[in-house]
Amino acid sequence: MSAPLVIAIDGPAASGKGTLAKRLAAHFGLPHLDTGLLYRAVALTLIDAGTDLGDEAAAARAAAALSAEGLVDPRLRERAMGEAASRVSSVPQVRAALLSWQQRFAAGPEGAVLDGRDIGTVVCPDARVKLFITATPEERARRRHRELTGRGEAAAPEAILADIRARDARDSSRAAAPLMAAQDAVILDTTELDADAAFAEALAIVTRLGGLSRA
Repeated sequence: MSAPLVIAIDGPAASGKGTLAKRLAAHFGLPHLDTGLLYRAVALTLIDAGTDLGDEAAAARAAAALSAEGLVDPRLRERAMGEAASRVSSVPQVRAALLSWQQRFAAGPEGAVLDGRDIGTVVCPDARVKLFITATPEERARRRHRELTGRGEAAAPEAILADIRARDARDSSRAAAPLMAAQDAVILDTTELDADAAFAEALAIVTRLGGLSRA
């Protein structure tokens, strides 16, 4: 490929953006970064240290000290970490500390696929392809419930829906890099799509915008 291909994928919790990002990265042979893990890792650092998630100075220090080794803890995938990550991600100093981390990842010679909530707007505003993946809160809650029960985690559907609505509100209203679609992003609603259909749609968009081959 003549120029690095950076694919920026944004969207709210449980919209399917992570699954699409992984599949697109595998298809095009690009490295993938789930940027939500960075914020989950910061939150987990505070929790392990017994520090309140509202301690902005401690959160900023944890973000500045984050390394790739801190992104492999299986606890990062737990439901509680998503809520905790949403809290620390609203801290401007945390976002600033992690911004260069993400941008270095995206600056590889071939490009990269990054998914999160401000990739197309803040982290990689010049990405060749920008997608904003969405679905109704109810459908996203159903997906998260299936995911959690599949891992053996007990979760009440109504509680999951309430969490998703609260995270949407917090992520969209925060002062630092709020969740929103970039002006030049293609919006893909996956409410009525299964994983394969969503991937086919996303692949068609990336192929068209990036001038790439489907092969």
